[in-house]
Amino acid sequence: MDTMHGSGPVVVVGGGVVGLCTAYYLAERGLPVEIVERRGVGSGVSRGNAGWVCLSHSTPVPAPGVLRYAARSLGRPDSPLYLRPLPDPAFVRWLWRFWRSSTPAAFRRGYAAIAELNRGTFALFDGLREAGVETTLSRPGMVHAFLSPGEARHHLQLQRQMADGRYPLPDDVSTGAEAMALDPSLAPEVRAAYLVPGEGVLDPVAFARALEERLAATGVKVHENVAATGFRRGSAGGRVTAVVTDTGEIPCSAVVIAAGVRSADLLHELGHHLPLQAGKGYSFSVDLHPAPTHTLYFGEHRAVASPIGGTTRIAGTMELSGNNNRLDWRRIVAVARASRHYLGPWFDDPDDLVALIRDPWVGGRPFLPDGLPVIDRVPGPGNAFTATGHGMLGVTLGPVTGSELASYVVTGRRPAALTPFRLDRLRG
Repeated sequence: MDTMHGSGPVVVVGGGVVGLCTAYYLAERGLPVEIVERRGVGSGVSRGNAGWVCLSHSTPVPAPGVLRYAARSLGRPDSPLYLRPLPDPAFVRWLWRFWRSSTPAAFRRGYAAIAELNRGTFALFDGLREAGVETTLSRPGMVHAFLSPGEARHHLQLQRQMADGRYPLPDDVSTGAEAMALDPSLAPEVRAAYLVPGEGVLDPVAFARALEERLAATGVKVHENVAATGFRRGSAGGRVTAVVTDTGEIPCSAVVIAAGVRSADLLHELGHHLPLQAGKGYSFSVDLHPAPTHTLYFGEHRAVASPIGGTTRIAGTMELSGNNNRLDWRRIVAVARASRHYLGPWFDDPDDLVALIRDPWVGGRPFLPDGLPVIDRVPGPGNAFTATGHGMLGVTLGPVTGSELASYVVTGRRPAALTPFRLDRLRG
């Protein structure tokens, strides 16, 4: 194993779903593993997301027309995609590269890469469950709901082109009463809908805790409320020999950086610039009657709903406003208003939301300008790896990222599925 020299564990920096899954598969291969998490396990972006495990929405965010859509959001904080320009040259460069990645050809390449990586996703979740990890995954399918039959058929046609037979799709959309019958929560305003069978949903907090419990049972040590700040390296900037934290050093044989947006700072310590931006998403939970029984995608307004833990989590928006976790209540209101078109008037006045909803949340999902994650060995040290930039796909891609990266760490050979997610593609 040319990546593993010396004593000490593999230290995984980051206790979200991606980091936990990577630690799990490293430990499964018999390696000693420790996790460093600056807050609590599963407390970051893994906590408030919609819990989707899906094939039909595993696509890069930069897509044809997306920047024109974003430009129309300027000055409109209630828009599903909100862009707030920052006086920061790095942010401007990121947007320029994002635009360069939104061509049809780039989108098709990115989609194909994610689809190939995603191929074994549900089998890996089955393996976790069989190993005793309570994933909470169910597969009720996803209902795509629309206010216009024309818009529904257009979306289904595009999805059929992208799917290319990788997952089942209906021949046509359902309309009128048949559309409403696809899920009991849908309101009469929904004029058309279609079901993608087999798509999954889980409780992301429960999943993270179950992974943590399984890791603890196999001897993996988790350092919570410990922030990684840098690395100690061998002579002449060689291999990483220890992870430096705010409570001391942790000797290591290798390190995996899976710390979300903070990964950029840690990679900078190893001499690499990673153009990460936080794509802020918002969510909240509410008790609806009747409640959704499927995951729901609200087509025109780009919001979503998921049945999680006996309640409904409603989520949405993509806010590019810098690397921060400031919660803008106007965005919560915007997501709630968007959902009313599809779920009916479950609230009358925005002032009602304070009493009706629970757990209002904002999280900075890590995005690279081409919309793809980085899953690679870090050039230079030889025993440093990174897995970040998963955006909205951290839960879906967590197990396959962890499995493939663990193989890379152990063998020193890059799995073919990880070739499109190389770090050096982002040079320049």
